[in-house]
Amino acid sequence: MGTQMTLTAADGHKLSAYRADPEMASKEGLVVLQEIFGVNKHIRSVADRFAHDGFIAAAPALFDRVSPGFEIGYSPDEVARGRETRAKVTLDEALADTQAAIDALKEEGLKVGVVGYCWGGGLAWAAATRLKGVTCAVCYYGGLIPELADEDPKCPVMLHFGEDDQSIPMDKVEVVRAKHPTVPLFTYPGAGHGFNCDLRGSYDADAAAAARQRTLTFLREHLV
Repeated sequence: MGTQMTLTAADGHKLSAYRADPEMASKEGLVVLQEIFGVNKHIRSVADRFAHDGFIAAAPALFDRVSPGFEIGYSPDEVARGRETRAKVTLDEALADTQAAIDALKEEGLKVGVVGYCWGGGLAWAAATRLKGVTCAVCYYGGLIPELADEDPKCPVMLHFGEDDQSIPMDKVEVVRAKHPTVPLFTYPGAGHGFNCDLRGSYDADAAAAARQRTLTFLREHLV
C-alpha cells in the first residue's frame, strides 16, 4: 500500500517519508509521527491502517538528519540505540521536518491532522502549539507533553496515556489535565508505555482498541 516520498524542510534538509493512500479519493491528510524506533514496521502499519480508514497518511523519517533509513525493533539494545539517536535530533529540527510533512499534504489541498506516539506524541503536542496548518492533533503517551504543558494548543487536541506508564507517572499527567481542562485526556487502567504497539511486550489490545476508536471519531469530527 505504501510508497516513499521526499520532503524538504525550511532549512533545506531533505528527508524521506512513508506514505499510505486510501483506495478512494480523500481530502483528509494525517502526519504520523514516529517513536524513537524510526519509521519501522509498526509505524508503517499505523499509516496503512489510517489509509484503510480513509486518510492520506505520511510518516516523516525524523531521524534522517542524523541516521538516514534508521529503523529498529524493541529489544533492550535497540531501545538504547533509539534513545541515543533521538538525543541527536533537536526539538526544533524535528518540528521543522514535521512542518515539511504538513506543508506537503496541505499543498495537495488537504486538511491535515497530526498523530504521534511516544517521542512523536510529544512532537504532536508541540505541532499543535507551535506549527502552522495543523487542524487537529492526537498524542499517544508523549513524554514531552508535561514539559510543554504551559504551551496552549492552537487547534483541538486529544491525549492518551497509560495509567501504568513508568516513564510518564500519573502525577505528571494530572498536571497536564489541570492546565488544560478542556482538552480530552484519556487514561487506560493497566496500560503501560507503548500500549498501542502490537510488536511490544507492553501492548494492551483493549486499551489500543479504545484509544483508536476515540482517535478515529476525533479525527473524523475535525478533518472530514
